[in-house]
Amino acid sequence: MTLWRSLRALQVYGANTDVGKTIVSTILCRSIQRQNQRAAFLKPVSTGDLSEADDGHLRRFGAGTITRCLYQFDEPVSPHLAVSEDINDDTLLRRISSTLSDWHRTGINLSLVETAGGVHSPGPNGNSQADLYRPLRLPIVLIADSRLGGISSSISAYESLVLRGYDVQSVLLFRDDYYQNHRYLRDYFERKNIPLRPLPGPPGREESAARDEENMDRYYEGVARGDDITSLLEEMGEKHKKRLERLDGMADRAHELVWYPFTQHQGMTAKDIGVIDSAYGDNFQVYSKSDAQNEQLNPTFDGSASWWTQGLGHGNPDLSLSAAYAAGRYGHVMFAGNVHEPALQLAERLLQTLDNPRLQKVFYTDNGSTGMEVAVKMGLRTASVRYGWDAQQDSIQILGLKGSYHGDTMGVMDCSEPSTYNQKVEWYRGRGYWFDFPLVTMVNGVWRVQMGGLGDVLGSDLEFSSLQAVFDLDARVRSEAARRYREFIHQSIQEQVQKGVKFGALILEPVLLGAGGMLFCDPLFQRCLVDVVRSQPELFHPTAQQSDGWSGLPVIFDEVFTGLHRLGRRAAASFLGVHPDITVNAKLLTGGLVPLCTTLASKEIFDVFSSPEKSDALLHGHSYTAHAVGCQVAVDTLRTMATMERGGFWEAYRRDWQEASAVDQGQGQIVWSLWSPDLVTDLSRVDSVEGIFALGTVLSISLRDAAGGGYTSTAAKGLQQKLSAADVHSRVLGNVLYLMASLTTKPASLRALEDLLRRSLA
Repeated sequence: MTLWRSLRALQVYGANTDVGKTIVSTILCRSIQRQNQRAAFLKPVSTGDLSEADDGHLRRFGAGTITRCLYQFDEPVSPHLAVSEDINDDTLLRRISSTLSDWHRTGINLSLVETAGGVHSPGPNGNSQADLYRPLRLPIVLIADSRLGGISSSISAYESLVLRGYDVQSVLLFRDDYYQNHRYLRDYFERKNIPLRPLPGPPGREESAARDEENMDRYYEGVARGDDITSLLEEMGEKHKKRLERLDGMADRAHELVWYPFTQHQGMTAKDIGVIDSAYGDNFQVYSKSDAQNEQLNPTFDGSASWWTQGLGHGNPDLSLSAAYAAGRYGHVMFAGNVHEPALQLAERLLQTLDNPRLQKVFYTDNGSTGMEVAVKMGLRTASVRYGWDAQQDSIQILGLKGSYHGDTMGVMDCSEPSTYNQKVEWYRGRGYWFDFPLVTMVNGVWRVQMGGLGDVLGSDLEFSSLQAVFDLDARVRSEAARRYREFIHQSIQEQVQKGVKFGALILEPVLLGAGGMLFCDPLFQRCLVDVVRSQPELFHPTAQQSDGWSGLPVIFDEVFTGLHRLGRRAAASFLGVHPDITVNAKLLTGGLVPLCTTLASKEIFDVFSSPEKSDALLHGHSYTAHAVGCQVAVDTLRTMATMERGGFWEAYRRDWQEASAVDQGQGQIVWSLWSPDLVTDLSRVDSVEGIFALGTVLSISLRDAAGGGYTSTAAKGLQQKLSAADVHSRVLGNVLYLMASLTTKPASLRALEDLLRRSLA
């Protein structure tokens, strides 16, 4: 958003108040002007007497520097106290960007954006300037503090900026031969390859205004023409040039070196690779190799929520601080036989968050696929021990749904039916039975449960007045549809068992099967599947009886994608009204910052592995098991989510869906989405749309395809290209295009996206 070839735009931060930011800005601008180049100075927010305003100082001494102040307040206090009007942060950032763009078009070579006070001095709305200006991510000129205590404040300011992903290009401060901070700090920053330039201090103030101005002008001219400033500007110019050269070449280098996931490289060119310079909030900053007249970075909405991991926004400063704290406190410590506070806190908080009385033990892994590997090991061993099966002799399989996907490690790959993902993998065997199932979608303004190829068995499609009604399982479990579901499930399992198949676990992605194509399973079907498995254990072994613990088969819920508010609730299991015996969480667990996974199990399942024999233990682990950084970030992520939930952060969205469903708040939990119910209804009536739904943060649009759709369909490509042209990154799953928001996405961003979708599908 703020990168051009011919304009160097820099932000001037101070390590403290009154460290001379404006004096340094004047020196830099004056030096550029002396080199027959043009400089501009922008003060976004200024407080205090207008006669002493920083932009006025630049006008007097900047030797022709163009100056501008966006907001000026008379009271000489912090901006958040001085403001007499509501200044929206997004509006302020847009005005800064617009001003820089105007200066670029008029041939300015160097522009400085000067902050107020220190790095963490509040902006107009009270948030830290380091966070306020972060979406711009301008390269930083840091003015260090030459006074007593200045070493500490300067290093602290630097670390605060780095923690937020800023690039500090240079450090300047006034030389003080008594404290000599410049000597210490020069060594410190040299180790980080950041140049530091000590400057002579400005002359003392004269009683005569004319003489004072003459002295300052002489001071500026002398420092600005000095070799130190000239060489520093040359170095920063070279850094700007090299940054562009690196960005220019990244796609070509990546095309040469990188093997991408889920990507067919045949026909792929470097132009197909997006170069992401940074990310913040909901946006990538994507590099565009355009000419010198255009901006080089485009803010692009991350419509796949960085492949389903993003929960609390890119570059979240609180989570970054959590990670830094744990890295500084622990680094990584081996976990087997040990415990550290973040791992213990996370186990306690996660059990409390999921509120499943069955779950009592937490096993840590690195990602969702390996967490599911552990879950499968737990489930199959437990069933084998209870039913006396020999894992070496018997082929023990799983029950699941068609279209399921649990990861790409070899064990869980076998827990999915043959598909594009696995059918060409040499070790894949496919060990299970997968039910076809009815799908939920909105068509022509009506919520429907579509039976598809099961119509002869399950009856006609069902229609509902609202999404809330689809999830009213208390009423629906007594319906004719539920009876048909249960009979179909019972008969299908019985037929497989009569063929000699032994089942060791039921594995479900509750409600929404993500990688299979955003398949919205009728929640009643999944509820009936769990009920049949638990209530009729004799299906799986002739002597089996119901148990107070798990019954029939261990029930495993893969909530890697659907859990932790992705669908609008802490646990997707709550939609079904059941408590699984094993639950796996990842992705949103750390808010989108670092990889981590947890597999939670009941005490009864844990006890199966308890034995005098070491070989009976769950012999599974990773070098980075319970990585302290990931655990600490997860603790703070869950704490933030809980605060948002208690504070009614999503209440406006709930209310919209409640009104659309025409239900009272007392009728159970509201089923809701960040995407508006009007959008879903409107798009469901578009000719090219086969079906649509929204749930939690997810919006899924199925496009009509005469060839029948599926993962290899290209029906959604046209819509994807239209969104891409409007700077919206999205992914498609065959004929399905989905968009995913973060839990913190702003309503204005969502409404803008909804307008774009309406135009694109009109």
